[in-house]
Amino acid sequence: MLDWVRFILTTIFLLAALTIFVSQFVGVHRFKYVLNRMHAAAMGDTLGLFFGITGVCISATSVDTLIKFILVVLFMWFASPVSSHLIAKLEWITNPDISKEAEVKEL
Repeated sequence: MLDWVRFILTTIFLLAALTIFVSQFVGVHRFKYVLNRMHAAAMGDTLGLFFGITGVCISATSVDTLIKFILVVLFMWFASPVSSHLIAKLEWITNPDISKEAEVKEL
């Protein structure tokens, strides 16, 4: 019975990860502006990876494997936002027409 519960939970988490990755793919190809694309890609990486690795962690049989997966998630959670921020800052600094390209709405 416990094996079936683990299988169902793993399937649910992996399907959630697949849904997030598909929405990330659609967002990257639908948005026109580079910062919007980057936001869709970064959010998909962070959340999709979390759900995917959580699903795999549920079905992991070894503690060593579980620790490795958790370390991968922690590394990606630190590396992905930092790299996304640096790319966005580079776009902001090097693009002179950023206010024309970005959809800036005044309050």
